Amino acid sequence: MPAVKKILIIQNKRIGDVLISSVIANNYKTKYPDSEVHLMAYEFTHGVIENNPNIDKIIGINEKELKKIGNLIKMIRWVKKQKYDIIFDPYSKLQSRLICKFGGAKMTIGHKSRKKIGNLGYYTNPVSILEEKTKPCGKAIEDRIHLLQQAELFENINYEPKIFLTEKEQAFQFPEPFRDKKIIMWGILGSTPQKSMPYEYVAQMIDHVTANYDVYLQLNYAPNQQEEANKILALCKDTSSVIQGVYAKSIREFAVQMNQCAVLISNEGGTVHIAKALNKPTFTIFSPYINKDDWSSFEDGVFHKSVHLLDFVPHAITNLSYEQNKEIEKNPRPLYLQLTPEMMLPELDIFLKNNL
Repeated sequence: MPAVKKILIIQNKRIGDVLISSVIANNYKTKYPDSEVHLMAYEFTHGVIENNPNIDKIIGINEKELKKIGNLIKMIRWVKKQKYDIIFDPYSKLQSRLICKFGGAKMTIGHKSRKKIGNLGYYTNPVSILEEKTKPCGKAIEDRIHLLQQAELFENINYEPKIFLTEKEQAFQFPEPFRDKKIIMWGILGSTPQKSMPYEYVAQMIDHVTANYDVYLQLNYAPNQQEEANKILALCKDTSSVIQGVYAKSIREFAVQMNQCAVLISNEGGTVHIAKALNKPTFTIFSPYINKDDWSSFEDGVFHKSVHLLDFVPHAITNLSYEQNKEIEKNPRPLYLQLTPEMMLPELDIFLKNNL
């Protein structure tokens, strides 16, 4: 197959999904360095793909605006004018499917809908989502590489997403008072309430680390989560090791700060993928409703370690299917309460001793 000159990747959200979808761009550009690669994503996710040399153009869209039918039609017309050769659609939702169906690309590749009535000829090459992971990168990344391989055969695949920091960003340092010890980045809240650990458990784990390790803690949370973060801090016995006055106001600023931290402890989410893309050790805590095999990328139990309720109580949830995930997601707290600090702290201690 001759080199394709122009491709589009659609991955509107979320932050972690956008980052891991960049592996399509990375591998395509490696094989065809003269190709033109565009990636379409919601504006708040751009921090994880900025400065990526494998993406020639980032197409920013606004979530609320694109949901308006008039704006969607305008976007479809704009895409058609670009004359893309291939559109990859790892997002695979109604908006992106309509862009693929009517966007004029010669080849469109996306995931089949889980609903029988949802496959209405959106793609020239519809692809089934993998049933289970077969590689250390995790199923989410495998699914994206599977889309890439539908275009043609790609060899020597690089499965690892990467964040490309500028020289100025790499030179960032925390303020002087916080340079004499290693810094742990701690994501104390998930991107949604359903991904967040019980606050009392977070406080207990923070207290354990501050009592047993000579480190600083940089707490990460979204600007709109300040009130919830204060609730967690109020439950902690000692916050003297917590860095005050240095906050990441954007996802890009988080990446810059994470690059200067020793390790990340966090609920599963985009920040974990960012840390991994920066080659930083990660300790990930999964919400019970999330299938660990889908998102536990590059886990070796040492450099990247994660915990899930099913690791400790194998029969707490039976048949963690897509449908059951959605049901548990409505209220995961009862199951989350079963994943106690007493279970997690021995695993966290091993991780920290290996990586600090």
